[in-house]
Amino acid sequence: MKISENTALLLIDLQKGFNDIAYWGGGRNNLQAEENAGKILEIWRENEWPLYHIQHCSTTEESPLHPQNSGNEFLELTQPRAGEIIIKKNVNSAFIGTDLKEQLDSNGIKKLVIVGLTTDHCISTTTRMAGNFGYETYLIGDATATFDKIGVKGEKFSAQLIHDTALASLHGEFARVISTNDFIKWI
Repeated sequence: MKISENTALLLIDLQKGFNDIAYWGGGRNNLQAEENAGKILEIWRENEWPLYHIQHCSTTEESPLHPQNSGNEFLELTQPRAGEIIIKKNVNSAFIGTDLKEQLDSNGIKKLVIVGLTTDHCISTTTRMAGNFGYETYLIGDATATFDKIGVKGEKFSAQLIHDTALASLHGEFARVISTNDFIKWI
């Protein structure tokens, strides 16, 4: 893959509120996701390629991601630096209710690389929309993670199963899913 000024990195919802594993489901997969996202971010910054930090600002006051709660803050590892763009959203897609698409298009962005949280919610929704909008989209699978879920019949689904099925649904249809190490070798 050729990375250039027409390729942007989207860092989605890398926020402190996701450290509250009990709130989100009790179990989590891929504990190195943020570290992997940090590796990609470091390379991006070294090359001065375009990047966008996406911040979920929940409208539910009890949510750790509500703007009045400390969980709304970015993780230190991937915290935005001065001058880096922050897009605030309050739904699953980084494209809905924001000017993300307008910013990408006005900056000539044609390719997206996506990392962040959570695989089956904001990552999946944003990736699906990116693919549908026609962006050449790459999802770094091990730089994303999710939490256990309770099914409609009360059954518990593991975070790993939720993660794996979300990635399987996206790969080849909306994005190319690739690992951090393979992506780094590739670029």
